[in-house]
Amino acid sequence: MVIKRFNVLKLAIFQACFGVAMGIIFALIFMFFGSLVGGLIGHGAGAAGAIGGIFMLIVLPIAYGVGGFIFGAIFAAIYNLVAGMVGGIEIEVDQSTS
Repeated sequence: MVIKRFNVLKLAIFQACFGVAMGIIFALIFMFFGSLVGGLIGHGAGAAGAIGGIFMLIVLPIAYGVGGFIFGAIFAAIYNLVAGMVGGIEIEVDQSTS
């Protein structure tokens, strides 16, 4: 099998969805560790860490989603251009009967 081209919009949408999911995961990790470290410091720093985490829960998924869409579209367009010249990526698959 040979991958000759990608649908640019479909790949961009996939990358955007993947970016949003990763942004949520990273934001939750940021929020957890921000609250943890802030709580260890004391004097209301735990609340500041949690607020920073909530801010990241809004910003990271949006930024990762937009970035994923843009770079997914760029990748697909460049791949289609190069694959047209060199023939694409050849992959080997096996059809198992299990």
